[in-house]
Amino acid sequence: MKKQAPISRVSSLLNYDCCFNASFRENFELWIGVYVPVTTLCPCSKAISVSGAHNQRSRIFIKVRYTEFVWLEELIQLAEKHSSCEIYPLLKRTDEKYVTEKAYRNPKFVEDIVRDITLELSKDKRINGFYVEAENFESIHNHNAYALISRM
Repeated sequence: MKKQAPISRVSSLLNYDCCFNASFRENFELWIGVYVPVTTLCPCSKAISVSGAHNQRSRIFIKVRYTEFVWLEELIQLAEKHSSCEIYPLLKRTDEKYVTEKAYRNPKFVEDIVRDITLELSKDKRINGFYVEAENFESIHNHNAYALISRM
């Protein structure tokens, strides 16, 4: 999808992997899903540090079963809204400043992300099942952080 940088407005393409599923067993079911790259900032490191916090590249996967159509763009916006900051394909220095400061003001654990997305999906009458996962590709640990909530 074409996406503009937040300050300079330069645009480029950002890749989102997606999936569509349909099945007919006892009932007809339609599923749509998307992987959304985002940035997260660690709330713990922000709380204990005087001059910064560590951040990381993260990936959110949202898959929903729906009765009325749900757009991929809606799921992408939902994931980006609940991250520390969205990712942009092309950034100038003014954009980098914006991204790092926005992430700093909005620290999130993976558990926060999946819980917040789940709360919104639960209120959407078009959706009757979902699977939400978030993974942080940690920048200062030798392991990744991962969270999952599924309501099938």
